[in-house]
Amino acid sequence: MAQRTLTDCNEIRQWAEERDATPSCVLGTGGGEDPGMLRLDFPGYSGEGKLQPIDWEEWCQKFEENDLALIVEDTTANGKKSNFNKIVSRSTAEEKSGHSKSGSSGSKSKSKSSETKKSGSR
Repeated sequence: MAQRTLTDCNEIRQWAEERDATPSCVLGTGGGEDPGMLRLDFPGYSGEGKLQPIDWEEWCQKFEENDLALIVEDTTANGKKSNFNKIVSRSTAEEKSGHSKSGSSGSKSKSKSSETKKSGSR
């Protein structure tokens, strides 16, 4: 049930793929070369019709460009695999953790959720 912050895109991809999640963006938030607001789409959840699939390369590039971090939970309180994730700015993740750097392995990676203005245009 403990949360951790991921900033390395390879770790994010591994975490997401273990849960059958795919990289996506929110429809109507991007334009041109900008995919817009990033999300992870989990099968069977509310993303259908609201999210557009994108490839991992594009997702990770946007994630890095916007200095994002992904806060995740590996298991729920009852020990089941958790899909909880939140994309935030790295600075927000650092403030919450009380550290100057975040990441489960000390590498750079980002999350997105609360800082949507950084991850896409409106």
